[in-house]
Amino acid sequence: MANFLQFFIPQDKKFFPLFERASGNLHEISKVLVQMVNAPTTERRRELIKEIERLEHVGDSVTHEIFNELSSNFITPFDREDIHELVSSVDDIVDFIHGSAKRIELYKIETLPDNVIKLAELVLSGAEELHKAMTGLRDMKNAGKIREACVKINSIENHADDIFDMSIARLFEEEKDAIKIIKMKEVYGALEAATDMCEDAANAISSIVIKYS
Repeated sequence: MANFLQFFIPQDKKFFPLFERASGNLHEISKVLVQMVNAPTTERRRELIKEIERLEHVGDSVTHEIFNELSSNFITPFDREDIHELVSSVDDIVDFIHGSAKRIELYKIETLPDNVIKLAELVLSGAEELHKAMTGLRDMKNAGKIREACVKINSIENHADDIFDMSIARLFEEEKDAIKIIKMKEVYGALEAATDMCEDAANAISSIVIKYS
């Protein structure tokens, strides 16, 4: 009987808090990313990478919880496919943030170029806008603000593409050590991919707004 009654619990009491936990955790891990790339010492950087790893596990837990709710609830606030795409994109952003941090640690990169910092800041900007958009899903009366956040995310991704392209061009032009080129290219790639996933999440939100506003 308890399981049967779960079908009739208003879904804003289940899904929307989970959505906001997912985007809130993304926002938090993005802030730690920026702190990490600006860390004044190697020791401090290691501490922040550990925090990024902890938050990545938090993100995985929230993602699994949402997927469990999707599989066990008859009623959902939006199409299951839209929810799955949105949550998967947010999870991917967190994974790429974690991946970029682990590469910096494993490759023992001590000095980070300015463009790594710029890309990390763009990831944070995208996460901030995504968190605004995600929290706005509770009330579609704010559809205009949700769309505005999604447009900003698209602009952020375009800016990240430009920085990535310039960074790789400069890397090939200035760096003569092939191993260093490979290491930095992977770090740049993971950060740029995080902004791509921000755009994917924004597109999923835009699709929801079109259908339900």
